[in-house]
Amino acid sequence: GPRSNSVTEHYNPTVTAIATMPKPVIAAVNGIAAGAGASLAFASDLRVLKRSAGFNLAFAGIALSCDTGASWTLPRLVGYGKATELLLQPRTIPADEAHALGLATRVVDDAEFDAEVAALARSLADGPTLAYASIKRSLAFSATHDLPTSLDQEAQKMALTGASDDHLVAVKAFLAKEKPTFSGR
Repeated sequence: GPRSNSVTEHYNPTVTAIATMPKPVIAAVNGIAAGAGASLAFASDLRVLKRSAGFNLAFAGIALSCDTGASWTLPRLVGYGKATELLLQPRTIPADEAHALGLATRVVDDAEFDAEVAALARSLADGPTLAYASIKRSLAFSATHDLPTSLDQEAQKMALTGASDDHLVAVKAFLAKEKPTFSGR
């Protein structure tokens, strides 16, 4: 049907881009993210929700399987059992429950939402972006590899970041009790 084409042509490449891009991705959820919308948020690195927002894994409610990575991301966020429950018995999960389950990184009062998301984005943009990229890569790698292989991957990323300008800047700033300015190199 038409949805299967959308899944392979549009949703899957989008989830892959979010999960593999070397930058942290913030999902700013300002309403009820349902179905693929919820899945896109789960693929993101951080999820900030308005207190009035929530998630609904609506797929089964309309006789569909899950898509946009939900079968992979959801169990990693909440565990296999809770993921099964949320997918088989869809309902709206309010922001505070989403936070308690590990689906939301942060819940913010509606009035402060835009400012909070902007501040988080600014903080990440000003941060050690090479380190963030290396952390994302290591987390993704470890999800599909054993401990010894994951330790090797970590060692490679540590060598890369340990030799970076950003690391040198961070050490100097720490010793001088100053705030570092990162270049992403």
